[in-house]
Amino acid sequence: FENMGAKLVSEVASKTNDIAGDGTTTATVLTQAIVREGLKNVTAGANPIGIRRGIETAVKVAVDELKSIARPVANKEAIAQVAAVSSRSEKVGEYISEAMEKVGNDGVITIEESRGMETELDVVEGMQFDRGYLSQYMVTDNEKMVADLENPYILITDKKISNIQDILPLLEEVLKTSRPLLIIADDVDGEALPTLVLNKIRGTFNVVAVKAPGFGDRRKAMLEDIAILTGATVITEDLGLELKDANMAALGQAAKVTVDKDSTVLVEGAGDADAIANRVNVIKSQLVSTTSEFDREKLQER
Repeated sequence: FENMGAKLVSEVASKTNDIAGDGTTTATVLTQAIVREGLKNVTAGANPIGIRRGIETAVKVAVDELKSIARPVANKEAIAQVAAVSSRSEKVGEYISEAMEKVGNDGVITIEESRGMETELDVVEGMQFDRGYLSQYMVTDNEKMVADLENPYILITDKKISNIQDILPLLEEVLKTSRPLLIIADDVDGEALPTLVLNKIRGTFNVVAVKAPGFGDRRKAMLEDIAILTGATVITEDLGLELKDANMAALGQAAKVTVDKDSTVLVEGAGDADAIANRVNVIKSQLVSTTSEFDREKLQER
């Protein structure tokens, strides 16, 4: 029973954090108080069903009262005040309020350990996923070990590219434009990877290859996210497409792509704004309807 109770409290705290992003301690304290007083009354002979109904009634009254006295955080200054109290730092509060102002309601804010001594705010307008370049020889900045692609075309496929002949006609078409190419694929190996690297080193062709993010059905969904963001068509058997069918019309575009050894950032994709907005709404609705903690976490990442 102790293990069952511990799991119950853990679930309460987890759900509170998912909904509010905070309040786990308060939720745990309230749960403990409800359990303690509930057991006391049951032991004294009270009807458990009656206690439950009483708790539900009390919760509604308490929530209504809290809503009536709550003050909406409606501006940057108010956000800074709340963040400063939580972080115990006015400076951190200012950074958080500035970040929230820039990314909006649909933006994601993450905190990472700085490589230097200063706190910095970095805003990325686009999409980021956790896959880096397949070869360090694809970098454009040897000091920072990153590959920066300006105005690149983007090939997206859930297939493995092993034979360079499969994409050679497409590469020749892209080469004519003098623009770089980002390849997002299940994998790039065999003769294909060294051929791409050799052309990159020679300066013939600026190309970066990364593995597709995620696994299974989540990979398919994330590739479709990227395709909608960039205006690309995913080269997949699900659509009856082969690599040899890929043409310029199937390629996506972005204002800039930055790839390091661990991640890829797509900035200002050329996808249709309405299609992107619809995709965001679909993800939001899935986030509301899912009952899986794992699925909820992955949807929040998207």
